[in-house]
Amino acid sequence: MDFPWLTTIGAVPLVGSAAVAALPSAFAPRARHVALGVSLITFVLTVVAVFQFDVSAGTDFQLVEQHQWIPQFGVSYALGVNGIGLVMVALSTVLVPICVLAAWNEVQADRAKVFFGLVLVLETMMVGVFVARDIFLFYVLFEAMLIPVYFLIGTFGGAQRRYAAVKFLIYSLVGGLVMLVAVIGLYAAGPGGEQGFLTSNLTGLEFSGVGVERLMFIGFFFAFAVKAPMWPVHTWLPDAAAEAPAGVAVLLVGVLDKVGTFGMLTLCLPLFPEASKWAAPVILALAVVSVLYGALLAIGQSDLKRLIAYTSISHFGFIVLGIFAMTSSGQVGSTLYMVNHGFSTAALFLIAGMLIARRGSQRIEDYGGLQRSTPLLAGGFLLAGLSSLALPGLSSFISEFLVLVGTFARYPAVAVLATLGIVLAALYILLTYQKMFTGPAKEYAAGWSDMNVREAWVIGPLIAVIIVLGFYPQPVLDVINPAIERTMQQVGVVDPGPTVAGAGTETDGGGK
Repeated sequence: MDFPWLTTIGAVPLVGSAAVAALPSAFAPRARHVALGVSLITFVLTVVAVFQFDVSAGTDFQLVEQHQWIPQFGVSYALGVNGIGLVMVALSTVLVPICVLAAWNEVQADRAKVFFGLVLVLETMMVGVFVARDIFLFYVLFEAMLIPVYFLIGTFGGAQRRYAAVKFLIYSLVGGLVMLVAVIGLYAAGPGGEQGFLTSNLTGLEFSGVGVERLMFIGFFFAFAVKAPMWPVHTWLPDAAAEAPAGVAVLLVGVLDKVGTFGMLTLCLPLFPEASKWAAPVILALAVVSVLYGALLAIGQSDLKRLIAYTSISHFGFIVLGIFAMTSSGQVGSTLYMVNHGFSTAALFLIAGMLIARRGSQRIEDYGGLQRSTPLLAGGFLLAGLSSLALPGLSSFISEFLVLVGTFARYPAVAVLATLGIVLAALYILLTYQKMFTGPAKEYAAGWSDMNVREAWVIGPLIAVIIVLGFYPQPVLDVINPAIERTMQQVGVVDPGPTVAGAGTETDGGGK
C-alpha cells in the first residue's frame, strides 16, 4: 500500500495543535516553538510528496487515497491532487511557518497556546480543501475553515475585530448555504450509491435540463465568488484584513481566498461545463470591474492594510479573468497567479505588520522618510510592491502576462480594459512607497531598528521566491500544465487559432 502522504500532511498540524493545547500553563510561551516545529515538519513532508508527484503521468489525480466514510449517504474519504492542488498545498505549507515566525513576539505569552493552536488547525483545513476529491468532504472543510479564522480575527485582531469577524462569518456562511443546496442537487443528479459524492462520479453528468445545470453552477460559483472575493460580494475582505494580525491576514488573503478561485477552476468548470461557458461573459465583466474597482479604491486608501486588501481584490479579478477566458494560457496564468500573489501579498502584509508594530499606526500619512532609518524594510516593501504591479523579472509578471494573452486570444476588448489595472497598480504601489519611505525622515523613526534577524528570516524566503519564480517559473508551469489540459478537455474548449489576415475567419473549436 502506498504511503498516505496527503493524510499525513493534513494530520500533522492537527496533532501539533493538540500538543499545543496540552501544554501546561507554565510552558505556554513554548507554544510558538511547537507550532514552528510542527509547521516545518509539514513543509518537509510536502516537499517529499512533491517529489512523489509524476509530472509525466497521464492520470487526473495522484497520491490518491480512498476509504468509505458514510456509505449510507454516498460520502467517501477521498483525497488526491493534480498539479493545481499540489501547488496550492505547497503554497499553504510554505506560508504557515513564515506566519508563525512573524507572530513570534506579537502574541502575549498567556494567549500563545490559543493563537498558534488555531493556526495549526487552519493549516489542516487548508491542506484538506485542496486535496478533497469528494464534494461532501470538500464542503465540510470549506465551511470548517471559517471557525479558526473567525476566532483568530475576533480574538487577536484590532479595535474593530468583532465587527470584522462577524461580517466575515456572515458573508461566508451565506455563500456556503447557497452552495449546500447546489451540492445536494448535484448528488441527486448523479449516480448515487456509496460513492455518490466522488468528483469523478459527478463529472460529465447529463442533467435533466439546461436550467438545472445553470442553477447548480450559480450555487457553487456564488460561494466561490464570496470567498475569492469578487465584486460586489467583496466588502468583508478589507475589514477582515485590516483588523486581523498580519500573519492571519497573510493566510486569509494569500491562501484562504484562493479556495474560491481554486473551486471555480477545479469544480465549476469540470462539473458544469455548459453552464460555465454560458456564464463566462457575465463573469468576465465582473472580473474586469473587480480589477479596476479594487485598484481605484486602493489608490484612495489611507489605511495601509486596507490598501493591500483592495489590491488583492484587483488581483483576484485577474485570476478569475484567466479562468473564464477558457484558454489554456489564461488558466495556466491564473493558477500561477494564485501562487505568486500569495508570496507577494504575504511580503506586503508582513512588512506592513513590522512597521505597524514599530509605529503603532496603520495610517499611511503617519509614515515618511523611512528608507533612511529602515532601508531593509523599505527595500523589501518596494520589491514586494513591484512584484504586485507585475514588473518584468519578478514573479507576478509572467502570471499577469499569461492571463492577458489568454484573455486577448478570445476576448480582446476585455483584455484591453483589464490592462488598465496594470497602470493603476503602478500608481497605488509607487505613491504609497513615496509617501511612506521617501522624503525627509520623521523624528519618531530616528531610534528605530531596521529588520532584525527574525524578521529577515520571515521576509527573506518570500523575496527569494519572488525573484526565482520571476526568472524561472518553468518547474511550476510543468506541474500545472497537464491539469489545465485536462480541465480544457472536460469543459470541451480548445484554444482559438490564429486569425489569418484578410480571411475574416478564426479557427475556434471551443465553447462560446
